[in-house]
Amino acid sequence: MKFEIPAAMKAEHDELHADLVKATKAGGDTGEAAKALARVLHGHFVGEEEFAMPPLGLLQSLASGAVTPDMADVLKMTDRLEAEMPKMMAEHRAITAALDALIAAARKEAKPELEAFAKRLKLHAQAEEQLAYPASILVGRYVKQILARA
Repeated sequence: MKFEIPAAMKAEHDELHADLVKATKAGGDTGEAAKALARVLHGHFVGEEEFAMPPLGLLQSLASGAVTPDMADVLKMTDRLEAEMPKMMAEHRAITAALDALIAAARKEAKPELEAFAKRLKLHAQAEEQLAYPASILVGRYVKQILARA
């Protein structure tokens, strides 16, 4: 079974990535800080889209009571997310440090739109930590529990 990242989350990731590309072209210390952020962020975004976010695509089906045996395939992703949570959180700390540097550079160089972007990305990371990652893990636990009863 193929698991799709919810469209709203995918669109937000794509927008953040596009804004980061623009920020890397800002020049000066701000552009350099954005490039440093991009280096830290790239692998993390790839991992999220590979195994952390796709399980969320099952939420609507699960909430409506639809559980099918092929949903067991999601367990590879949710088990991996659970195993890699310490790494994901460490990456978020590195990303937050890079964002703080971007915010400082954008303030210094009077680039408020890039400061706002960095703050928006910090909130995005918090939403992942507080909502998306736990929800993905719960999807796996729920699917495992329901299928074990079947």
